[in-house]
Amino acid sequence: MARIVLPLYRPRYIPTGEEVAVFEMSKGTIKAHLLGKECPQTVGSFVELAQKGFYDDLNFYGRVEGDVVVGGCPITRPLNPHRVRMAVREQLRGVHPGIGNCGYRIADEWEGNPLNHHVFGSLSLTHRMEPDSGCCQFFFSLAPRPDYDEKFTMFGTVVEGIEVVQQLQIGDPIKRVFIEGAHELPCDDEEILEADRIQQDDADAAVQEATAAARESAESELSEEALERICSQTRDAIIDDELHQQALAIAGLRRMMAKKKIM
Repeated sequence: MARIVLPLYRPRYIPTGEEVAVFEMSKGTIKAHLLGKECPQTVGSFVELAQKGFYDDLNFYGRVEGDVVVGGCPITRPLNPHRVRMAVREQLRGVHPGIGNCGYRIADEWEGNPLNHHVFGSLSLTHRMEPDSGCCQFFFSLAPRPDYDEKFTMFGTVVEGIEVVQQLQIGDPIKRVFIEGAHELPCDDEEILEADRIQQDDADAAVQEATAAARESAESELSEEALERICSQTRDAIIDDELHQQALAIAGLRRMMAKKKIM
C-alpha cells in the first residue's frame, strides 16, 4: 500500500516571539516560551492547533527515562488514560499511538537555527524519517540531548512547571493548551476552501475541453499516456499549487478535529 503524502502547510499565523504555550495538566501547569522568530513555521502551526483546541483531551503516550516525554498524537483523543497505556503495550488491536497526524506537515526549521539546542526543558517537534514530515506531535526533553540538535526542531523552552514535566507519565491527559500573548488567528479558511474548489472546477472543465479538442484533431486514437500528459499540462496551467496545499491542509485538520472523545 502506498504511503499517503500529507500536504505541506504554510501556517498563516505569524508569530511575534512573545507567545507562551500554557499546558493545563491534572498535575499542574506547564508554560513554555515559544521561539516564534527562530521557528516561525513550527510555532505558527502549534499556535493555530492550540487555539483551535487540537491538543485538548489528548494524552501523553511516550516516556523514556532520562530522555523525553512525548505527546500530541490525535489517536489518543478517543482514549482514556488506561486505554492509552494498553495501546502503548499493544493490547488494543489496531490502535497505535504515535502514528497520528493533524492532516498536514510543515517544513523543518532546525538547520541553521543558532538556538536549536536540546536542553532540559526543551519543547521540540517530532517527525518521521523523511525531511519536512513534522506536524503536531511534540516532546519535552528530560535531559540535555545535543545529538538531537541536527534532527529535531526545538521550538520552545519551559519557563514554568518543569517539575510537572518531570512527573509526566504515559496516559497523562492534557486538559487544555492555550497561548498567552497570541494575536487573533487568520479567519480565511472558508475563502481558501472556496477558492480551491473554484480552481478545481475550472481545471476540470479545461481538461474536458482540451482532451475533446485533442481527440477531434488527432488522426488516430490518443494513447492513455498522451491523454494523461494533456490533463497534467492543462491542470498545471490553472491550479495554484500552494493554494491547493493550503486547502488540503485545512480539510485534513478538520477531519482530525471531528474525532470525538469516548471512554
